[in-house]
This record gives sequence, C-alpha cells and structure tokens, in this order.
Amino acid sequence: MNSSTKIFVTLTALLLAPLAALNSADAAASREQILALTALTAPPAMEPAEGFASEDGLKAIFFEAQPWKGKPTKVFAWLGLPKVRTGKVPGVVLVHGGGGTALKEWVKKWNEHGFAAISIAVEGQTDERDPSNPKAWKQHAWPGPKRDGIYGDSAEPLSEQWMYHAVADTVLANSLLRSLPEVDADKVGIMGVSWGGVITSTVIGIDSRFAFAISTYGCGHLFDADNQYGRALGNNTLYREVWDPLVRMDRVKMPVLWFSWPQDQHFPLDCQAACYHSAPGPHMVALIPGMGHGHQRAYNPPDSYAFAESIVRDGRPWCVQTGAKLESDTVRVEFAATKPLDRALLISTTDSGFTGKRQWIESSAIVEKCDNGWLVTAPLPARTTAWFVNARSGELTASSDYQERK
Repeated sequence: MNSSTKIFVTLTALLLAPLAALNSADAAASREQILALTALTAPPAMEPAEGFASEDGLKAIFFEAQPWKGKPTKVFAWLGLPKVRTGKVPGVVLVHGGGGTALKEWVKKWNEHGFAAISIAVEGQTDERDPSNPKAWKQHAWPGPKRDGIYGDSAEPLSEQWMYHAVADTVLANSLLRSLPEVDADKVGIMGVSWGGVITSTVIGIDSRFAFAISTYGCGHLFDADNQYGRALGNNTLYREVWDPLVRMDRVKMPVLWFSWPQDQHFPLDCQAACYHSAPGPHMVALIPGMGHGHQRAYNPPDSYAFAESIVRDGRPWCVQTGAKLESDTVRVEFAATKPLDRALLISTTDSGFTGKRQWIESSAIVEKCDNGWLVTAPLPARTTAWFVNARSGELTASSDYQERK
C-alpha cells in the first residue's frame, strides 16, 4: 500500500468511525446519556464577571457548567431583570446563533417586555472582541468546546461534544433563572436563533420545565436538507439516531413558536414542519417574507414577545391554526385567535427543491370572522408546489402550517 492509499484509507476510516461504531445499543445508551441532563435541576454556582459594567437590573456573570476533558468550565452570560416589577416575573433563556455570543441588547428587549432574561455564550466566549482577531470573540479562562462545523466532533465521546455542552449549559441556565426569587419558575421559556434554534429544538425534548419555546430559523430533520446541512449530516448516524431534535420531539408538550421566513438559506421550511408535526404540544408558526437571518432580525420584530406574553398570561398561543384544506384549488385555513385578524396573504411557489432558493409569490387572500374563529380563503395559483397563508393582526403574523402540494 503506497502512502497516498494509506492516507485515503485513514481519512475514510476517520470519517466513518462515528457511523460504523454506532450500533443500536450504543445509540440507545447515548440517548439515555443525553436525557440524563434533565438531572441538572440545581442552580449552578454564579459569580460576577469582573470587568463588565453592570446596569440597573442587568449584570454580566459566570456560572459553573459541566467539566470538559477533565477541566472545569464556566459559562459567560448577561442576566437582567425588568426595572418595574409587581410580584414574580416570567423569564426566558436566550441562546445565540453561529458567530454570536451573550447579547446584552437581547436581554434588555425582553426586560422591557416584563421578562427576566439570561443570554448565554455557548462557545466559551465573552462579548468582548478578541484583540488578535477582531472578527472573533475573546475566550475566557474556563471554556468548554467550540462548535466544530456541523456536528464535526461526532467521533468524540458524547460528553465532550459541543452540542452536549450547549444543551447542558442551556438546562443549567434554566435552573439558574428559575431559582431567582424575583422569577416565577413556572413561567420560564427559551428562545434560540439559528444554531441557537437548533439547540432550542434539541433541549425542549430534554428539559420539560420550559413553559414555552421559540425556535427561530433552526430546527431538526436536517439530514434531509438539500444544502450544507444535508451534505454534512446525510450519512451521520449519530446525528440521525441521537442528536436530531426529532428523536425527542414526541416529548415536547410546551407551546412552541416556529419563527422564520421562506427565503432562509440555512433551515428549510419542510424540515421545520417535520418538527412541529412531530410534537404533541401546541404550536404556532410565523413565517415573515423578507425577514432576513440574524440576531437583531429575530429579536426586533414583535412576534416572539407577543407569543411569550400570550403563554404566560393565557396559557396558550394568541393564534393557532385549527384546520387547513384545499378544495377545488381554493385554500381554506381556520385560525383560533385572541386578537382580531385584519388582513391575510397567500404565499406560494411553483418551484421545487430547497425552499430557501424558491421564488415565493404573495397573492391576495380573504379573512373573515366565523363561528369558530377566523377563516382565510384564497385561490391557489396553477402549478403551485407549496404554500402557506399569513394572517395579520396589526404588526403580528400568524402563519398556517407549511404545505407541500402532492
């Protein structure tokens, strides 16, 4: 065997190692190991993060997390309480996406809506830029693993993988936030953006204590995506059998908002739909054309706050789809809503393939009050391959479930 052949065989073996080694018993044991993270209910030790300026009700902290490769780790976070409080307040755990970190402004936004909030950094970083690389965040002294591409560390022991620590950090943040005397422990939710949405989709099948969840962009079922996720995960058995949020989606009983836009290049609408159709709990969908992909684009619109407020106030989403069907090329979607629906649009496409690359066309729809709620009707354009409707209440959007036409 020449040197080139040896290199090829070695690389192939490395790539296939996590796949070949994962038999059914190993997969079952790994799933149990992940579910064991539900035991992290005790609030972690917390300390001020020195050198970060605190504001009224807002402070930078570190909290203790799971050991990594035999070394202790801590998580940097921004923790904030509403300035005006009457009794205990609801709360939310915030999980950033790729290239992000703990975001003070995100915490402030939720504080302004009456929620306590903790925004965590899940790659061992602070919110300071690295002097040697202005595009990167500065690492602190107690980091755990950093994300290695798209589950690129699948060959590592499970407890040393980035997703394991990201999930554990999120569960611990929940335990910390709900332990605060100012916070109503029964009304703590979670919101994640992009990779934070993947973490959110994963952790809600593990930590049942969350009162609500908002998964922005990120979702599961990504092995089937016709983009970089599908290419990376199509043959990754560990992802399919252990890490895919769909593995535990049948445990998701809390209300979930699936928040995205039809042109998203990372997380396709059909993969997102596979998640909410697998969860037994109530769900709401909000798909906003032209929304864009990013942290501010996720937390600036009013939709996440309105959803969370409806859950902690009423115990259910402010709007849910109660029925959808296609009759003689006419779309008929029924909604139950606690706010009046004042206008609606049909969003459809005649293209096929990855949803983010399709051309989506907006056309008129009629919304009217009916005995059981609200009815949206619209003619479906010829050769339509997929569609959904958007019903609006002021600035808020309630979407029907994404539909593929057979």
